Amino acid sequence: MSENLVNSLNVAKFGGTSVANYAAMQNCASIIKNNPKTKVVVVSASAGVTNLLVDIAHTAMSKQQIQQKLTEIDKIQRAILQELTQAKLVAPKLQQLQSSLSELALHEELLHRADLKDALLSHGERMSSLLFSAVLMQIGVKAENFDVRKVLKTNSEFGQAVPDLEQIKAAATQLMLATLQDTVLVTQGFIGADEQGNTTTLGRGGSDFTAALLAEALNAQTCEIWTDVIGVYTTDPRITDTARPLPELSFEEAAEMATFGAKVLHPATMEPALRQDIKVFVGSSREPEKGGTWIARDCETEPAYRAITRRKEQVMVTVKTPKMMYAQGFLQKVFTIIAKHKLSVDLITTSEISVSFTLDNPANSVLERLNLDTIEELSQFCEVLVEENYDLVTVVGNNMHSAAGVSSKIFAAVADYNLRMICYGANPHNLSMLVNDTDSREVVCALHRDLIE
Repeated sequence: MSENLVNSLNVAKFGGTSVANYAAMQNCASIIKNNPKTKVVVVSASAGVTNLLVDIAHTAMSKQQIQQKLTEIDKIQRAILQELTQAKLVAPKLQQLQSSLSELALHEELLHRADLKDALLSHGERMSSLLFSAVLMQIGVKAENFDVRKVLKTNSEFGQAVPDLEQIKAAATQLMLATLQDTVLVTQGFIGADEQGNTTTLGRGGSDFTAALLAEALNAQTCEIWTDVIGVYTTDPRITDTARPLPELSFEEAAEMATFGAKVLHPATMEPALRQDIKVFVGSSREPEKGGTWIARDCETEPAYRAITRRKEQVMVTVKTPKMMYAQGFLQKVFTIIAKHKLSVDLITTSEISVSFTLDNPANSVLERLNLDTIEELSQFCEVLVEENYDLVTVVGNNMHSAAGVSSKIFAAVADYNLRMICYGANPHNLSMLVNDTDSREVVCALHRDLIE
């Protein structure tokens, strides 16, 4: 492979809405054809498919109900297949995937085994990558459907697998690099494989992470995340119509936004990009001509307030014991339990005899189950109070802890609302507050109006 291609390689990721149907796939195929540097394409499952698979994996259903869900999935994929000129070549491979999916969906232990759930969930991406590689070939792009599990090696933490960076780099160099000279490799986001070859998943939104990991392993220059919005917005445009796309973001700002709820980015995406200094682009596959957001190490401007994010479904846990006063090791005990359950804490405050912290708690998720186990364990040595129905609102910006007047402007904007917890000063890029879920939309609007508009 030429040195030139290695240095200018682009990895492009297309989300579920971008590969939702044949017309959407054609848009994406044009984007790839127009950029000869794009040699690796990572796709999500077609829109709607993952939700149906999650229902099958997590809900007790009759055989008839499962069959109904499988029929809906089949309908989405078959609609794309029927538009292909080479449908007869692709149909048997799609049929194989659907048979394996059906077998897993009807497996009597599916609801109780995380490995079976991951194997089932992987089928969305495997089907869309098969179909999308055929769409590319149809417009004259030499493409190959590549099984990412050969390269994306992880541990065996099903549902939230942790990638092994060294193995990924070695396998990508050995199995992908030579082919990229004259072929576009279309592969799957979100999935990997452990040492035993079992299919694993990287957690919801893991397709962005996959793209960034492959970009890092292949020393790519850029990584494009194509979605259904024109870049990263100043806040969620569904909350206020005054939200606008940002032309640029720094890695640190983007990481903060992703961590605190900007759905367009996956929190882990920034890590590989930052390590390897890979520029990340976020744009709309429907409207590529409108540009998007470039994320890089340094920005031309670094304003005090860049964006407002919201993360829903938070719980606040307060652990309390009179013994904590002057006690050594209490916090260590608390956080050892949290670490054991692989949970991450966002906000934390302490007083003389208690500690409060927030945990992400999306319904029907691994986290919800882990939170229950964690709380039970903490209860064995301290009082535990759990408060629900909160959202986390974060102001993301620059030099927030050192510029005069920055925090007073934020608090003035939210003076009419009850702030249950405030976290400020751990880094210069954010100020976070926990608010009632019934107030969070208004809090975001008030902050956006006063700080950004």
